[in-house]
Amino acid sequence: MQKLAINAESVALHHQLNQTQTAYPETQSVAELYESAAERWPYARAVVHGEEWLSYRELNERANILAWRLMDEGVQPGNVVSVGLTRSIELIVSLLAILKAGAAYLPIDPSWPRQRLEELFHQAQSRWLLCGGSHDPGLHSCRRILVALEELRNGPICSPRGRANAQSIAYIVFTSGSTGKPKGVPIQHRAIARLVFGARYAPLNHESRLLQLAPVTFDAATFEIWGALLRGGTCVLYPESFVRASQLKRVLEAERITVLFLTTALFNALIDEAPQTLASVPTVLTGGEAHSLRHMRKALRIYGSDRIVSVYGPTESTTFATYYPVRHIAGDETALPIGFPIQNTRVYLIHQDVLCKAGEIGEIYLAGHGLSPGYLGLPELTGERFLERDIDNRCERLYRTGDLGYLRADGAVVFQGRTDDQMKINGFRIELGEVAYHLNQHPEIQQSYVTVNDQSGEKYLLAFVVPRSPDCRAETLRQSLAASLPNYLVPARIQLCERLPLSPTGKVDRQYLLSMLKQPGVDRHEHQ
Repeated sequence: MQKLAINAESVALHHQLNQTQTAYPETQSVAELYESAAERWPYARAVVHGEEWLSYRELNERANILAWRLMDEGVQPGNVVSVGLTRSIELIVSLLAILKAGAAYLPIDPSWPRQRLEELFHQAQSRWLLCGGSHDPGLHSCRRILVALEELRNGPICSPRGRANAQSIAYIVFTSGSTGKPKGVPIQHRAIARLVFGARYAPLNHESRLLQLAPVTFDAATFEIWGALLRGGTCVLYPESFVRASQLKRVLEAERITVLFLTTALFNALIDEAPQTLASVPTVLTGGEAHSLRHMRKALRIYGSDRIVSVYGPTESTTFATYYPVRHIAGDETALPIGFPIQNTRVYLIHQDVLCKAGEIGEIYLAGHGLSPGYLGLPELTGERFLERDIDNRCERLYRTGDLGYLRADGAVVFQGRTDDQMKINGFRIELGEVAYHLNQHPEIQQSYVTVNDQSGEKYLLAFVVPRSPDCRAETLRQSLAASLPNYLVPARIQLCERLPLSPTGKVDRQYLLSMLKQPGVDRHEHQ
């Protein structure tokens, strides 16, 4: 095992940072944890969808009936069952039932291209698909099982026992791969427990009411669903497919939501267009992309401190790995910290196998029970991203995130972009985050997104900007940037947009933005 080079300062700083060990039920499965909650709060509302709701006892019984049905269909412990249901009570029943049967769930969107779905089923070796009557992806590689709540009233309501343990796989989500082939990320039961018990980043208990807003194919749903159901709280399902500020505000107030997660892009849009939407929520978590200091400062002015928490974490570490309560932003700060490791999670900053001291930029590595066992069927990639290192005579299994950062003197991690965001154009090294920071300081810019366009074979820096007024001009913005940045950091093109489109997971849709450049009559040298 390779040993990291260390010094007294770096060891002391990381030791202080990583004092995160907290007792949690690390030996129990998700099904066992839910059943414990159902025994303690049998009549409390577990899941709410509009006018429909189920108590903890009712949800437990419906899930047991479906679990026995899955077992009758041949589902064995360790199998993978796909779920193609829209946001509904049936969806929550299905996820719990799959775990009770000892299987893992694979969330899919039936509208995805058939070829992609077949590829996911093949990689996950999934032979069953739970779906509703209105969505039939027309696939033949899975046995299609319809799930209707009214049909889950008759059957054995006792819980199956001993079908899974804490180290069994609970679910698999697929992320984009650099080769174009999706990567399957399996997550264990204990990783979910580690996420929601003893939470440092938000109050999670039997009084919590969490809004389930994310697509179930996005790992934020793990937090939204199990953060409520394993702690005796209420999981409130957002009633529509798309988020509208007026509807979101109504749901947040009517359902008395106490904890809400928003992607960075959605958070920024609400802060710009309808900040009162979030006024009733005591704790708002936001993350997924680097935060805009302008939006955070505005949020602080509106909501005050201790309401907004920045969260960070790749899928491979089970949703969240670090958190940062936003209480104050100094005038000279250039980036919002991603903060401190959550409970039972450790963070290391490493550069060329040397543990970093305060202020030294290194790659962010994560450790703890939140880590995935590795990529599904990709041993070489798993070996590249999941490593074992000796750190001050402690053996650590690490996940290298590909994200860069440094440690402040107080131990807070400050994100500094991705290793693959550090681009070279015409021999110059460029950090996209640096360009975005300067763009976002401009008074005429509401939002911006910086990327590199290399689709035509010519690589150049590109920025998409949402202006504050129709009088804003791209060339004026470039001239302003040129006054404070070297020429190679000034985007060759600035494209003005009415909005930054979001992907289904709530992040800025880069591919859609790039497709705008292919429209007839648009020339990059026009700086539109």
